[in-house]
Amino acid sequence: MLSTGALRAHLLAAHLAGPVATSREESLRSYRLFAARDPRVLLGLDPEGIWGQRELIALMAEKCGVSADPNHISGQDVIDPELTLTALDAFADRLAAVAQRRAPVLLGTGHPHRLLGFYAALADALSAAGCAVLTPAHGRCIDITTRFGLRTYNLAYVRGVALVREPGASCPGCEPGAHTHSPLPVRTALAAAAEAGGPMPELVIGDHGWVCGAGQLGFEAIGPADTNDPALFVGQAEGSVSVVVPLDDAVRSDYYRPLTRYVLNRACLSQ
Repeated sequence: MLSTGALRAHLLAAHLAGPVATSREESLRSYRLFAARDPRVLLGLDPEGIWGQRELIALMAEKCGVSADPNHISGQDVIDPELTLTALDAFADRLAAVAQRRAPVLLGTGHPHRLLGFYAALADALSAAGCAVLTPAHGRCIDITTRFGLRTYNLAYVRGVALVREPGASCPGCEPGAHTHSPLPVRTALAAAAEAGGPMPELVIGDHGWVCGAGQLGFEAIGPADTNDPALFVGQAEGSVSVVVPLDDAVRSDYYRPLTRYVLNRACLSQ
């Protein structure tokens, strides 16, 4: 099993934690937009409390390790690797619990270029443990508002992981999927599962809108989040999101492999 010390060293070397690529300016912009209830950063969450920028900075300092100083407005953001490690342990514990029950799971990502391999390995391990990896609404069209206007995407599954693609992009050798933070894909998948009479997932694993959208609907949801993703951490603080792992969610895809090994080993799901 990969030791905690070795994983901590990897987190820092790969810039998954420590100084990360996300800038302080970008994070603060997200906090301002969240405070203004901008749907682009709410990610499907409907916060119960009043979250101003100062409250968000304090929360993100506690949960991520970013600077708690509101006057710190530039430079690279920072994630505390100890917080990442603690959250990875909690993430693995939720995987172990759902595997022990052989319960249905749903996995999805808005970062397929970076995180598809991470989730696919989890899907493989959970399936081998007897969990049904659900694939509802495969091929369903979803209209998502983007910075380029309203775009139509198709919901698809690759190795048990949901993602969205532009129509006609499902040919061999095409890009793995489109980048989106929208909660509409998970809402579509969950609605389709309900319409079909189930089964419904007991755990949703993903990022961005997949976690917040599912958590808002009352499903247990876990996943990673960057310093500019306050919605997941607010969801965790308010009880609608179960576990959030603070890390940079846009590094090279192979940099997540040690994290995969670590959580699967801790969850006793290594094959």
